[in-house]
Amino acid sequence: MQELLGRLRALDPAASQGLRVIACFDELMAGHVGTEGLLSAAAALAGRPVGAQRSNQAPPVRVDPSGRRLPSAPPPESALESDGLIVWIEGSEAGVNDAIILERLALAIHLRDDHGRAPGPRDLAVLFDDSADLALRRDAATRRGLPADTSFRAIAAPLFAVWRTHPAGPEDVVRTDFGPVHTAVIPADSAISAAPLGIGIAVERDDLATSFRTAVLALRLSDTAEDGVFRADDLGVLAATLADQPVRPRMDADESAVAGLADAHTWAPPTLDALVHSTSVREAARTAGVHHSTMTTRIDVIASAFGFDPLDGWGRTRMAVAYLRWRVRSSHVLELPAPVSGS
Repeated sequence: MQELLGRLRALDPAASQGLRVIACFDELMAGHVGTEGLLSAAAALAGRPVGAQRSNQAPPVRVDPSGRRLPSAPPPESALESDGLIVWIEGSEAGVNDAIILERLALAIHLRDDHGRAPGPRDLAVLFDDSADLALRRDAATRRGLPADTSFRAIAAPLFAVWRTHPAGPEDVVRTDFGPVHTAVIPADSAISAAPLGIGIAVERDDLATSFRTAVLALRLSDTAEDGVFRADDLGVLAATLADQPVRPRMDADESAVAGLADAHTWAPPTLDALVHSTSVREAARTAGVHHSTMTTRIDVIASAFGFDPLDGWGRTRMAVAYLRWRVRSSHVLELPAPVSGS
């Protein structure tokens, strides 16, 4: 499938995107994602609200592209009917992949129902909400087979992630401040491989909300990871600290300095990354693939932008935190391909 995707992407971007829609629903079906999660995925892929109704008597379910439940409303005349199930994508301008999205959505919902799994609470959404009552979170964990006194990790991936190893744990599509993500809870020592992918810190089930936040943080940092996988463990205590900080509308002075450097110099992001991961100027120069004197000149430019020495004492910590926060803010990893309009 992935080899075919690569070939189609070069020949026909629209066909490539259609195949990615199919691959996305295949992964969600393999993970037994529930109906509302499937609707969230379909809405995100279409870029418009999506609805479903199992019969004329059942109330319609509508979800917007962020995964938020919308008020019930009757299906439009253009809705697709499939064996007693009605699905639709809203909006006056149809996308070129609407037919594929609706076809795969209907198939996924039918298969889910055929497996006899009754609709229930969005257990992972409950587990990842630390404002929810602890008893409710424990009930959700028990329903999904997550015992106490065991370490788990939350993982997060875009809907179009390429999965090499499928998660061995409960999955769903969960909305975040950055858009819907395909998520799962796995044993802490499980091998998992996808690209891109964010892997949260290891916790017991009562603290899965923290693991999920760090998984989303890691996902938004994964675009520079060599294998497309970023592990929150690599940040140590910074993972939870950064994950618990909301992305504010305005950047502080240090983050603004990073943004200004990135706008002014193409070398700035890789140079800052090299400095964060190195213990000396010479090592940073080798990591960035530049001469020592070039790195020294770049550090002078960076120091001038920050207003402090980025390699001295707390300056290195300030530089690293500002760089990470800028990367989280500027990440494009969750941006889906823009829906293509039909003629």
